Amino acid sequence: MKRSALLVFTVALSLMIVEPVFAQSGPGQGRGFRGGRGPGFQGGRGPGQAHGQDERHDADHEVFQFLLSNHDKIDRTVKELPDGVETLTESDTPDIADKIKEHVEWMEYRIKNTKPIRMRDPLFAELFRHTDKIKMVHEDTEKGVRVTETSADPYVAKLIQEHAKVVSGFVRRGFAEAMKNHAVPRQGEVAQAKPRYPSIKGHGSVVPLPQAAHQPRSGTKLLVDVTRGGDPSKLNTAIEKVAKYVNIYAGAGAEPADVQIAVVFHGDATLAVLNSDAYATALDVPSNPNLDLLHELHESGVELYVCGQSLISKGSDPGDVAVFVDTAVSALTAVVNLQSDGYAYLPLGN
Repeated sequence: MKRSALLVFTVALSLMIVEPVFAQSGPGQGRGFRGGRGPGFQGGRGPGQAHGQDERHDADHEVFQFLLSNHDKIDRTVKELPDGVETLTESDTPDIADKIKEHVEWMEYRIKNTKPIRMRDPLFAELFRHTDKIKMVHEDTEKGVRVTETSADPYVAKLIQEHAKVVSGFVRRGFAEAMKNHAVPRQGEVAQAKPRYPSIKGHGSVVPLPQAAHQPRSGTKLLVDVTRGGDPSKLNTAIEKVAKYVNIYAGAGAEPADVQIAVVFHGDATLAVLNSDAYATALDVPSNPNLDLLHELHESGVELYVCGQSLISKGSDPGDVAVFVDTAVSALTAVVNLQSDGYAYLPLGN
């Protein structure tokens, strides 16, 4: 008998979670459609959360473990279509065939009611975000299920095809494949995630990762302690790195986040902040290649300080410093004061 569904066994098998079994009772004790519990359990998590820790989670986990343990008794074929896949997943062992069918029933319910699991795997998390664009028809066979899964959206169709390959990997390799994360195909939405410069143009490129862990937090205070030197005729790479930090908070996460960044220059980086004439005299080069980017950082709100002690020890003085850079009594006092004000310390040395 045919049933319309959002996702079936091709999604379901892939959602196996390799972790300790939490189920209180073993297989065959009435945990699925064919037993005492039906749809309607409470407490599921929505998209983007790691695990579906709800009333049904233990029973589903038990079935996942059972299918993984018996992967070598499951046969699977995949036919790739222009807009998706057609798959047949079966077992000659009646108990395994029944578990395949039970699993499909509950995974269909999870998708329809936004109760995802295995959201730590990038490919499956992305697939769950596009279930409204997936058309799925499955037919129970004597030994398992036949599925046609398609989408009018080319990107989602590619997700379906990649997902089908991974599920076939589960059938071939069992737990070894289920231990892995699986990459999202680089097309459609993902292809648009190209390096960009949301605040500092031309320097410190970032790639947007709106679904990644540890998103930038508004209110962050960052102290960058720069001692890195280098070829005086070229841009100091530590200053380029500061530009990346600005761009990360401006546009690498799900949304822009306010950040306060203070930079303290000393050691081998001291002379990077000199005005162009003083820099040329001190280092015997035509001009200071750091000034344009330092000025952009200043304009974006970054506080720039140089150690007065280091400056004088290298034969320069505060009058030689670029107008938008402040001279501190010392790097020591600047670092201590800024950390006392709640700035997180990040060194950029050689």
